[in-house]
Amino acid sequence: MTSFDLVDRPWVPVVSSSQGRLDVSLRDALLRADEFDGLSVDFPTQAPAILRQVLLPVLLHALDAPRKDAAWSALFNAGRLIGEDRDRVAAYLDRWRPRFDLFDEERPFAQVAGLKTAKGDTKPAVSLITTAATGNTVPLHWTYTEDDDPPLTAAEAARWLVTVQCWDTAGIKTGAVGDPKARKGKTMGNPIGPLGQLGVVVPTGASLYQTLILNLPIWPDGLKPDDRPQWAADEPQTAVWSDRVAPTGLLNLLTWQSRRIRLFPCVDGDEVVVPRVIIAAGDRMPQTPHDIEPHTAWHMSTDGKKTVAAGWRPRTHRPGRAGWRGLDSLLALERQDGTRFETSRLLDQLSRMVVKKCPPFEYPLRVEQVGVTYGTQNAVVEQVISDSIPMPVAALRTHDQCWDAVAGVYEQAEKLAQAANRLSDDVRRACGGDPVPWDKGQRLGELVLHALDPLVRRFLRGACHTMDLDTLDKAQRAWEMLAHDVVLDTIKPMLAATPASAIVGRTDEATGRVHRLSTAENGFRDKIRKILNLDIVDQADQTVDDGEESQ
Repeated sequence: MTSFDLVDRPWVPVVSSSQGRLDVSLRDALLRADEFDGLSVDFPTQAPAILRQVLLPVLLHALDAPRKDAAWSALFNAGRLIGEDRDRVAAYLDRWRPRFDLFDEERPFAQVAGLKTAKGDTKPAVSLITTAATGNTVPLHWTYTEDDDPPLTAAEAARWLVTVQCWDTAGIKTGAVGDPKARKGKTMGNPIGPLGQLGVVVPTGASLYQTLILNLPIWPDGLKPDDRPQWAADEPQTAVWSDRVAPTGLLNLLTWQSRRIRLFPCVDGDEVVVPRVIIAAGDRMPQTPHDIEPHTAWHMSTDGKKTVAAGWRPRTHRPGRAGWRGLDSLLALERQDGTRFETSRLLDQLSRMVVKKCPPFEYPLRVEQVGVTYGTQNAVVEQVISDSIPMPVAALRTHDQCWDAVAGVYEQAEKLAQAANRLSDDVRRACGGDPVPWDKGQRLGELVLHALDPLVRRFLRGACHTMDLDTLDKAQRAWEMLAHDVVLDTIKPMLAATPASAIVGRTDEATGRVHRLSTAENGFRDKIRKILNLDIVDQADQTVDDGEESQ
């Protein structure tokens, strides 16, 4: 009998400052979580999948969700699982250990025992890797395609199994025997996995243990009695799946089974490997539940289209944008265009706990952001978005001085990009052309933001380690002066490439306005100095100089 016990066999990838990267068992990942710096996955989408599908649900089901701020603080400040909590988690793993066998004949973990197709066919194990190339979407330099047949180790299969449940592509899936909605060996209309619909936001801490606690939502009424993770369900999964059923609670949401899967293991020497799989249709969630989903920021949709109802929608990450450019939603900044944001439940919770200095102001909090963009009717993965940004804990307190500073730097960077775009438009007009459409081509503002990226990250890192207001003010002034020089350096190539005709410029017949290179450049320089408050600094310095001369 083939077996791979996730409780005591190594499969969770972690990193330790003393041992480097290694795989550990689920038991060690939880009971020794304080010894590891964090997860160290093969691909960015695996980390939130392992966290949500396994680690967090085990802690929540074993300990129940903390009901009060004090209970959460006690867990965080303990630094590791101790006393009764440690015993309860260990006992929980022992109790449910049979349900964590990856190849159990009756209830294999996160799978359907005996799942098969009418023709008995299977697919290569590489199909579990949602970013693998399939059909006619094979990139030029891709290593594997669906025609390849490299077996996965049992540990790799476990990691990709939970990842598929979270991020799988949409479209046609294999029709399994027993699925009443399968037609001609296929099931149609499958949506993307639940995390694929979000811009995933995961607060991370100084150790794996603290990351786990940072991701434990405080639940005042406790978890519902009928809310349980998929492995604790009374009945095993079958090929029958539910259509448009809302999660019963947090545990059900975290372990949502968006696919029906079966791994086909075999023994290769001394190792168990997985060469073949079946991936069939699974449960379909009508929409992401705003009241319980902890790992995304939100925006208020007011779209009047019949197909889109007004209400809170998950805010997804945009490809090509640095993670700090999502600070408007992470810090719930108000936008001039009236867009309403709401930060993630976990960051909102932290903003409340920060007032109680848990975690302390100098805590090295980071925010991991992961997302996927899909193409061709969501049937293929186009791009995986992953970034990590330092997040000053004090900035989570709305309208605190640190919040003001971080929000100010973010808004200045965005305004600098807008000013660069306007400069580009004015220069093109001076050359006799038209501005570049906002949704086509690479605009100058994007180059400016790319050049500013290391400065913003350095400011955020510095703000994580100081609560001294004078130091924070000096850091912001340093950012403004450096940003001024970086922006001017960034636009130089464009100005140097501008033809001589732009110096004379041209007159807009409709408005009578004369567009010249000098006017555009001088206006831009004045604009960025105002954005960065450098005119105010110069005036203050001049006042001091005048005073010294008069003495």
